Amino acid sequence: MGHGHGHGHVSASGRHLPRLVAALGIGFAFMVLEVVVGVLTGSLAVISDAAHMLTDVFGLAMALTAIVLARRSSPTHRRTFGLYRTEVLAALGNAVLLFGVAGYVLVEAIGRIADPPAVPGLPVLLTAAAGLAANVVSFALLRSGAKESLNIRGAYLEVLADLVGSAGVLLSGAITLLTGWRYADPVIGVALGLFVLPRTYTLARRALRILFQHAPAEVDVERVGAELAGLTGVSDVHDLHVWTLTSGMEVASAHLTVEPAAEPAEVLVAAQNLLAYRYSIDHATLQVEPRESAKRCQRLSW
Repeated sequence: MGHGHGHGHVSASGRHLPRLVAALGIGFAFMVLEVVVGVLTGSLAVISDAAHMLTDVFGLAMALTAIVLARRSSPTHRRTFGLYRTEVLAALGNAVLLFGVAGYVLVEAIGRIADPPAVPGLPVLLTAAAGLAANVVSFALLRSGAKESLNIRGAYLEVLADLVGSAGVLLSGAITLLTGWRYADPVIGVALGLFVLPRTYTLARRALRILFQHAPAEVDVERVGAELAGLTGVSDVHDLHVWTLTSGMEVASAHLTVEPAAEPAEVLVAAQNLLAYRYSIDHATLQVEPRESAKRCQRLSW
């Protein structure tokens, strides 16, 4: 006997769409500024920060596209879960971009260590100050959304990396202006590249966990199974799966074998309530079956 239970969902990132648009506008404006200053001064630190800002702009654009697709494309008979996963793909795309930028900056900076070019400190200092202000605003705009959506968290981490990057460029410009030390620029460039790598790894890992349909890290699936099996009238739980569709949308399915005297409808409601109220899993597809049907499940290879 098959039973489904679920509620309509609004993607967590959809609620933060206006802030995402504002952050995109700010990022694009200062990316153009940093590209111009970086090319004119030859500063690796500014070019590094401009590259990070480019990933911000591209990442925010991908995040926006993913949200719009997810909101406008309702589930159909062919796309039964809609396009919610586009948000996870956008987060993974951001991680790949950040890996690429960090690698470029590290290689370029190491190449410059032997003969660091002279970089004018004042334009670098002024550009970094403006970039820092822009990143603080974008950081504040995305902070709340990053707690709810992996997609927005990807953009948020890029802005955080840029904020630290702008602070590093500011330090580089100040050192160059005050001391004339040529190594400040490539050293800061290396530091920025190393700073972003562990955060990028974490983002990519979280996105891949969702794409591979691993159980959410905060859900103990073994415990879920034990608690379902402990419900009145349930003799066995099998084919239990828990996965994340996109940020804030956990899904579960399971087969519940019941005793002959059990009332299937009561077992179903009890199981749904357990998943919804104890584990915040509102969308659960539960099959309540007699022991005879359970034997067929045991013959399946996966």
